[in-house]
Amino acid sequence: MEKIGIVDLGSNSARLVVVNMFADGYFMVADELKESVRLGHDMDRDGFLKPQRIAETIRTLKMFKRLCDAHKVSRIIAVGTAAVRRAKNQRSFLDEIQATCGIKINVLSPEEEATLVYRGVINSMDIPRGIILEIGGGSTKIVHYNRRNILNYEVLPVGAVTLTDLFYEEGMKPEESAAKIEEFFTEQLKQIPWLKEIEPDVQMIGVGGSFRNLFKINRMVRKYPLDNVHNFNLAVEDFTTIYDLIKVLSVEKCKRIRGLSPDRADILPAALAIIKSFVDYTERQTFTISGSGLREGIMFNQAVPMTVEKPISDTLTYSLNTLVKYYGCDEAHVSHVVHLSIQLFKQLRVLHKFPRQYLKILKIAASLHDCGMRIKFYNHQKHSGYMILNSTIYGATHREIVLAAFVASAHRKEDINTAEWQKYKDIVLEEDLDAVRKLSMLLRIAESLDRSMAGLVTGINCDLLGDSVIMKTEVTGDASLEIRDAMKSGADFKRVFKKNLEIL
Repeated sequence: MEKIGIVDLGSNSARLVVVNMFADGYFMVADELKESVRLGHDMDRDGFLKPQRIAETIRTLKMFKRLCDAHKVSRIIAVGTAAVRRAKNQRSFLDEIQATCGIKINVLSPEEEATLVYRGVINSMDIPRGIILEIGGGSTKIVHYNRRNILNYEVLPVGAVTLTDLFYEEGMKPEESAAKIEEFFTEQLKQIPWLKEIEPDVQMIGVGGSFRNLFKINRMVRKYPLDNVHNFNLAVEDFTTIYDLIKVLSVEKCKRIRGLSPDRADILPAALAIIKSFVDYTERQTFTISGSGLREGIMFNQAVPMTVEKPISDTLTYSLNTLVKYYGCDEAHVSHVVHLSIQLFKQLRVLHKFPRQYLKILKIAASLHDCGMRIKFYNHQKHSGYMILNSTIYGATHREIVLAAFVASAHRKEDINTAEWQKYKDIVLEEDLDAVRKLSMLLRIAESLDRSMAGLVTGINCDLLGDSVIMKTEVTGDASLEIRDAMKSGADFKRVFKKNLEIL
């Protein structure tokens, strides 16, 4: 395993991410550190990075270097974005960083920056057609893609920091400044010829710290039960409610908002004004927030070099395989249980009548059904459910993750905690409880049919005869243990499916 450090030197903040790079093209974040350096602050006056900002940045990068050394990081990949790109004193700044910190900063071009943001999104979200809005401190990236190919992109040379510097003046009401930013940014959008032509059904995807803070605020307001920003859907109507509340507040009052990072309080109104301008101009009704962006784009490129040329074709499978490896699950057993679960789902479709989308939920639960053993064997299904809820699973919606967690937590016995289920009533549907019971039963039988973890049951053929389900197994050896263990679920199977179970 190799450890690398990724440094993202932005106009507002500097971030370090320490990443474990595993064999076979997988990675996992091991540590993260963020400092608000405001490198782009006051740059618009003369185009120079200010001495105070430079000193703060160098102090931060030295701290990053010490943390990398503590982690025994083998190499550091450091990139600079809008503020560094535009700075007239860029060369002397970069030379000083290399001399004092031992870190070489690669200054990204607008195209490179937009492409890395796109790669972070496309390799972690199952959204075939999208328009990405990434708000940085000194620039705003807009990327339009379809069928996993970039169609158009634009990098506007204004962001949350620069617009705050330009439009928030002493004595001016906060809402007046916000209105001026909306008007100004809309004029910028009008200069993009392809933007108005994007169809209404193309999904908007928000990237960046302002969107993450927006999720935190909305989560507090709604008491949203899942603490997972990635793939969170927000209605524009709900966003507008938050924006209308925040845009009239002073900086001091913004700092007291629960869920908002205090060091982002002064620039969040400008970022929200950008979002408001964008959703109004492009006539979006909802948007999805991505937890992956530029830094994840770098991670994917390092772990899976082919992503430089083309995205990962199956983001969910890639993500699940990463977690299986990271949690130390038996990969052969997991693969076999997934295989048998899918067979049971297809063979019994006439009985459960679930559409194909539910197969995705079953696949997540089957892949991670044993991950709770990392905590404790006894009742490990409960720990598996918790770990699914709190893992970053790419390519799955929040509802799919919640349902998969309940399927995994009930797969050892038909036992769903209804009080716990009620916590997620705003995410799941009423009919989903029945689906969880049936899918967990399929998973329980699939796991039993690999009880010895030897892959002895290679296939299943199911027949529905009257009030019974006859499962005929295809085996490569003595599978009496597997069949006997699966038959222990007979009573629960009848309670869930209203059919007797016989396994041959």
